[in-house]
Amino acid sequence: MEHVEDPGAENQDKHDGEEAVARQEEFRKSVETKIAIRRSNLSPDRPDSSFLRTLDSSIKRNTAVIKKLKQINEEQRDGLMDELRSVNLTKFVSEAVSVICDAKLKAADIQPAVQICSLLHQRYRDFSPTLIQGLLKVFLPGKSTDDTDADKNSRAMKKRSTLKLLLELYYVGVVEDSSIFVNIMKDLTSTEHLKDRDLTQTNLSLVASFARHGRFLLGLPLNGQDILEEFFRDLSVTADQKKILRKACQTYYAAAVELLQAEHASLRQLEYENSKILNAKGELSEENSSSYERLRKSFDLLSRGISSLAEALDMHPPAMPEDGHTTRLTSGEDTQSFVTGKDTSIPEALWDDEDTRSFYECLPDLRAFVPAVLLGETEPKLSEQPSKTQELQNDAASESDKGQATTQEKLDISADSGNALEARDGREKDDEDKDKEKSKDGEKGKEKDAEKKGESDKDKTKGLDGKNLEALLHRLPNCVSRNLIDQLTVEFCYLNSKSSRKKLVRAFFSVPRTSLELLPYYSRMVATLSTCMRDVPSMLLNLLEEEFNALTNKKDQMNIETKIRNIRFIGELCKFKVAPHGLVFTCLKVCLDDFTHHNVDVACNLLETCGRFLYRSPETAVRMSNMLDILMRLKNVKNLDPRQSTLVENAYYLCKPPERSTRVSKIRPPFHQYIRKLLFSDLDKYSIEHVLRQLRKLPWNECQPYLLKCFLKVHKGKYGQIHLIASLTAGLGRYHDEFAVSVVDEVLEEIMVGLETNDYGLQQQRIAFMRFLGELYNYELVDSSVIFDTLYLILTFGHGIKEQDTLDPPEDCFRIRMVIKLLQTCGHYFDRGSSKRKLDRFLIHFQRYILSKGVLPLDIEFDLQDLFVELRPAMTRYSSTEEATAALLELEELEQRISVEKVQNEKHSDTEISSRTTSSVSVTANEPDVGDDVENGELHENGITDSDTGSGTIDNESDQENPDEVCESEDDYDDAGDPASDEDDEVHVRQKLLEADPQETADFDRELRALMQESLDSRKLELRSRPSINMTIPINIFDQGRGVEGESGDDAIDEGSGEAKEVRVKVLVKRGNKQQTKQMYIPRDCSLVQSTKQKEAAELEEKQNIKRLVLEYNDREEEDLNGGTQSLNWSQSGGRVANRGRAWDGHQKSSGSRHRHIFHSGAGLYYGRRR
Repeated sequence: MEHVEDPGAENQDKHDGEEAVARQEEFRKSVETKIAIRRSNLSPDRPDSSFLRTLDSSIKRNTAVIKKLKQINEEQRDGLMDELRSVNLTKFVSEAVSVICDAKLKAADIQPAVQICSLLHQRYRDFSPTLIQGLLKVFLPGKSTDDTDADKNSRAMKKRSTLKLLLELYYVGVVEDSSIFVNIMKDLTSTEHLKDRDLTQTNLSLVASFARHGRFLLGLPLNGQDILEEFFRDLSVTADQKKILRKACQTYYAAAVELLQAEHASLRQLEYENSKILNAKGELSEENSSSYERLRKSFDLLSRGISSLAEALDMHPPAMPEDGHTTRLTSGEDTQSFVTGKDTSIPEALWDDEDTRSFYECLPDLRAFVPAVLLGETEPKLSEQPSKTQELQNDAASESDKGQATTQEKLDISADSGNALEARDGREKDDEDKDKEKSKDGEKGKEKDAEKKGESDKDKTKGLDGKNLEALLHRLPNCVSRNLIDQLTVEFCYLNSKSSRKKLVRAFFSVPRTSLELLPYYSRMVATLSTCMRDVPSMLLNLLEEEFNALTNKKDQMNIETKIRNIRFIGELCKFKVAPHGLVFTCLKVCLDDFTHHNVDVACNLLETCGRFLYRSPETAVRMSNMLDILMRLKNVKNLDPRQSTLVENAYYLCKPPERSTRVSKIRPPFHQYIRKLLFSDLDKYSIEHVLRQLRKLPWNECQPYLLKCFLKVHKGKYGQIHLIASLTAGLGRYHDEFAVSVVDEVLEEIMVGLETNDYGLQQQRIAFMRFLGELYNYELVDSSVIFDTLYLILTFGHGIKEQDTLDPPEDCFRIRMVIKLLQTCGHYFDRGSSKRKLDRFLIHFQRYILSKGVLPLDIEFDLQDLFVELRPAMTRYSSTEEATAALLELEELEQRISVEKVQNEKHSDTEISSRTTSSVSVTANEPDVGDDVENGELHENGITDSDTGSGTIDNESDQENPDEVCESEDDYDDAGDPASDEDDEVHVRQKLLEADPQETADFDRELRALMQESLDSRKLELRSRPSINMTIPINIFDQGRGVEGESGDDAIDEGSGEAKEVRVKVLVKRGNKQQTKQMYIPRDCSLVQSTKQKEAAELEEKQNIKRLVLEYNDREEEDLNGGTQSLNWSQSGGRVANRGRAWDGHQKSSGSRHRHIFHSGAGLYYGRRR
């Protein structure tokens, strides 16, 4: 297997080289540290007793320090060493040694333990001998047969860590005698321990660990580093000791190999016996299965231990004969009857699903459907018959010999009678011989006749079988299911012959090169027939192998389909275990050796077919993994085109998927799960009332944020239910106004984010938000100004800046789709008034934008045609940008002209109203303050009785109580008469619903009732003390007086000077039950007239100021319209159009005059209001 170098991995190699240098430097430093420690230990400078007496020698302190020796690790090393330096352990050395020997040390704790032991060795003379004796006790434990598996494992780990600690202590000079290792190894490598399997596994691991860490003691070559040679140079190990240790390890290895071979033979024998039981009974008993599992597990552990020891001793591991069958009971389907999911060597399932597994492994048993004679299994039985007949003849001969002996004895006894019998027998024999000869001649003639008839019958059956075989082969390409191919296999067995098998193999081999879907079914038929007809798979494999070699040797770039068919057929046969694994790897290696052109496609098709199967099979997993690594290195080296590179990556990741972390499902609280169920599962036009009621019952403060989040995921729900989400928003908005505002704000923000990013993957989401915004307008949650602002924003956002080509590319027509979707949702309501004019104006801008995009896709063009037919059937579709621009200029001129005329008309009407208002004055006699009793332009004062009181009024016309409001209301309802009216929709001001405290409400009601009762009592007293003097002017007197004498409050003009010096008023007088009016004149300089005039002038001035502000606002709006720009104001408007309601019934939409009828299904009624 060739390894291809990757020049593109130079940086990786450089990085690996740097890491290797760093590791080597770190190793050098550690060795140098050990050398320094060893020098200190070999010549320790121990403190004298006087210095030790100055240290703390109390029992409490020393006991605390000794307890810390139980947990020696890298983190506590420095602190522990400082504490050991501060105490005097002269009297507690044995206790410290006992704790160190009992400590459970890990591999990373060995070096800290070595440094601590070195410190104690340098301080106390008797520490080292005591420590060595304590550590050696670990290898000589008392035998106990009642230990559990946990105890055995802990004891084995303790031995391993102790042995490594002894080696490290020997290297640093704490242990100076190397003979202790000789004694330990002699005990570990004793052949008597091989009888105990658990002890054998432990000893194997210990010997392998000693061989890895004590290569110098065994005389094995080192890694070649100079510093190691310098380190081991000063160790006092004789050559004899090295030889003894090496010989002990090698002898133990040889004995373990013999044990492994014996166990392998017993395993093979047990497999053979189990296979016979399976063939006889079809299943294994639990006892047999468990014994096989135990033996196989023991063999695997022993094999791994011996391989590890061989690697440590620089020896080759033993090769077992037919090693591939040592871990499997049998091959094929028999393994499934006893290995019930216990094979832990396979990390993944061999097949992706149960159907695939049954297709490739569960083959029909032909012996259950077809007689054995047709399968050719009677021929060997016939060949066995002559031998059986010979045995029977021999038995008969021996019996006849015995019979002849007995008859001879009888003949000797009766000789006389025997002579007569012999003569009679002779005559009878002669007659019998003649009869036999005649019968033989007759039988020969009959046999000749039967042979002639048989030959004629065979000719007839051959003709019938040939026709049936041709019909069967003709049906073969139509077998594209598992049942059909199995049925055809059984039918072929009834036509089984050598010639028919050859024809069948030729039909398999001649499968059309484009009919790759037939290969798995053909392979299944071959695998089924291979159980009884061994020549079928061998003939087919020979043909396929020869074809593969011929195609690869040609080196031409033709017949790619034939090559793919050939290699896929081989792969399918491999998955049925018909084609050997070696053939597949040979074909793959041939393709990888010349990884160009068609070989890339062939290799990828082979991996796609059976690569995953081989990678997951334990026998071929390592080899296939190496092949896949070579494939990826070749991909990086070769200059493959994008198609081939994609093929290689797909094949690689299909066989060896990338490792991914387990996808963690999101855990939601119960409230969130219930909200998602209501909105995404239960919501429809029939259950919307129930859903709204359930949402209102939720704890609003807790669920509002998540509810808002779910409402904005309209793109994840059903597109046809977006209007139901909008209806729910409107229904919830009646009770939680801030929720509806939040939904609108978030939708507008999402639309803006979509315009800023212009991500192709979010287009479906953006379309859903446009539909949602239109539905929110239909349910009166946004105003028309927001809709038009959004429409103009879609057309103009990003234009005129550097990122224009990114935000709105010239060939991108998605913004057109957004406008179409929004207008299709709510555009049919812009059919009158200012909304109609705004839409007409926008559609001209929209056409100009469309024309800037060039030729549109057909689906968008059809949508545009449908949109214009629905909204503006009579609108002209412009064919050029110049025409659209000219239409815009004409529209602007028309709007400017209309706005000027409107301003002039309003100014003229204001002058008329002011002149009429200044001439009407209301005066009340006998009251110094008349402003408190003016109501709706009519002044009602206290009347004058017959004796001393009267009542006078200055009469205003009741139908002109507020001429400005009358004019405005008439303008509002006059849609067709005034085309320049700014807004014909009535505005509803919606206030936020505040939740009142029940206690405060009760207090308010109580105080209000008390106040009303007090007012009522005072009024009753007032009425009793003062009679009613307010009188109503009779209509006849009022009409008569107004028609003949003029109105009250008119000025009386002096004929001489022409100036008005007096004001004419009418006084209402009551005489008896009759009411009469009298005229009287009051001078203009009277204080009553002057105060009334001043008050009316102030009211008029206030009205004029209000009118002026309104006109200025209208003028600014008209100027904005004339300028062709739309203010992009994203603030939520408080006004709400009264007649822009929508009664949702399915998908029906109405136009024309619309009232506020929103059907909130959750409320169970129509919520409507008209002003």
